[in-house]
Amino acid sequence: MTGSSRSTGLRHWWAGLLAGCAVALLAGLGVLAPGSANATPRGPASGSTGSGPASDEAMAAIEAMQPGWNLGNSLDATGEDETSWGNPRVTQELLDNVRAQGFNSIRIPVTWGHHQGAAPDYALEQAYLDRVREVVDWALDDGFYVLINIHHDSWEWMADMPADRSGVLARYNAIWTQLADTFRDSSAKLLFESVNEPQFTNSSGDAQNAELLDELNTSFHEIVRASGGNNANRLLVLPTLHTSADQARVDELAATFAALDDPNLVATFHYYGYWPFSVNVAGGTHFDATAQQDLTDAFDRVHTAFVAQGIPVILGEYGLLGFDRHTGTVQQGEKLKFFEFLGHYARAKNITTMLWDNGQHFQRTGFAWNDPELFAQIESSWTTRSGTASSDQVFSERAADIADRTLTLHLNGTEFTGLHHGGTELTRGTDYTVEGDRLTLTASLLTRLSGDREYGTNAELSARFSAGVPWRISLVTYDKPVLEDATGTTDSFAVPTDFRGDQLATMEAKYDDGSNAGPHNWTPYKEFDAAFAPDYEAKATTLTPDFFAEVNDGARVTLTFHYWSGTKLTYYVTKSGTTVTGTTA
Repeated sequence: MTGSSRSTGLRHWWAGLLAGCAVALLAGLGVLAPGSANATPRGPASGSTGSGPASDEAMAAIEAMQPGWNLGNSLDATGEDETSWGNPRVTQELLDNVRAQGFNSIRIPVTWGHHQGAAPDYALEQAYLDRVREVVDWALDDGFYVLINIHHDSWEWMADMPADRSGVLARYNAIWTQLADTFRDSSAKLLFESVNEPQFTNSSGDAQNAELLDELNTSFHEIVRASGGNNANRLLVLPTLHTSADQARVDELAATFAALDDPNLVATFHYYGYWPFSVNVAGGTHFDATAQQDLTDAFDRVHTAFVAQGIPVILGEYGLLGFDRHTGTVQQGEKLKFFEFLGHYARAKNITTMLWDNGQHFQRTGFAWNDPELFAQIESSWTTRSGTASSDQVFSERAADIADRTLTLHLNGTEFTGLHHGGTELTRGTDYTVEGDRLTLTASLLTRLSGDREYGTNAELSARFSAGVPWRISLVTYDKPVLEDATGTTDSFAVPTDFRGDQLATMEAKYDDGSNAGPHNWTPYKEFDAAFAPDYEAKATTLTPDFFAEVNDGARVTLTFHYWSGTKLTYYVTKSGTTVTGTTA
């Protein structure tokens, strides 16, 4: 991921809218353990065309790398050292614990430019190179497959290649010349990736972008292969432009593969979801059919171009772009459905996955998952499917009588086996009914488990299936939230909000003439946690300076708050200079 990942996601979304001897040999090299469950190599698809398949060894090794994990925001940090982005120094104990979570490969992103001397040698700082090698060796000792790359350099200085082609190429070549020499005799389980998320500033267009990336990938290939040792056959990973799965980008990389005609090459791309869903904008609150289709289309394109031709593929990073801010940008149940489906479809398309983790998922010193439920879903998706449902929340209004509530089950090839409350199995026909894919919770069950009906979650149920992880269902008591008038400034304004057990899903913003107000004015629905954010403890809904920066002075804006219970509330704000006034009527 780069500092420009959010704008890149928008650009890609708009573009889309508009337009065994092999096993024995690997075992001998220490690349694949004999008897590995992943040891069956894949050959080319029947009738395949193109540059020809990868070696059986390459295909088997990439399969054996599944699943993978990224050591993000550490050695790729762009400050003075690996702690400059807030993570602690990498320890051998951290890598031991990551390995214990079931990961078979680790991607170690590295930013080199801040530790590189001037032309013409562009020498890397020896201490920094030694540090990278230390971490790589720890990972290899743990049994990981390891992938290292050139990371944030892609946007820090390599993006200037259209204006300084020879200078950028010389600096890039110097890095790979030194890395190839340093790691030439390292285990065959070490892979090199030419560059992370390649991009070019002020190029003349797609043709030049493709030409420049091809030049980088080809030069990388020549340098590593010529360096000898294990580099003569080391697996080399080449990305598409922006690591995008757009068809044109995939076709460009396929052309490079055909020209290089090397059986030990691997393709890579990144996937952070359908952009409106990934950042929760434009009403993209659900992992719906559109979001799912975006994923299947991307994976299908990569599979057709590479995997079906016998060329292995690594999904080098995956996650949700909203995680750039925090993991609560996308609602929990919808988030779980995304990761469940991604893992399933990657398996179906024989794509090895590497989770992006910048420290927000697995604790770097506590060695525990910040969201165990999320990791359980991801881990399960490596081997099977899990059942889900239309929601993980059932809302009952306290001001009304409790009634039956129905959810739609998404069985995903499993069978529903029962409903539990803690360790108690609930009674079918009395506590709930199931008709086809319709799970109905009875009023008597909801009444019993809601107790005194305090606002918020009163109980949690567990829907269980014949495979995968259970689906948690929270029973929530709420009343319509209450908003109050307020004054503030464009730098500090919040709507007093008594949420009364409800939760905010999204917000619309329109002027009195019906046109859209605020950022992303192509949609009335604003970006969660970028234009607005709920603060449940402070009982407030914050409107950000970024929101007001794109609101017309003196023009009343009608806000419509959408809550997960289905409730919608209207509120009005008017900006006058730096002063903001908010009213309920």
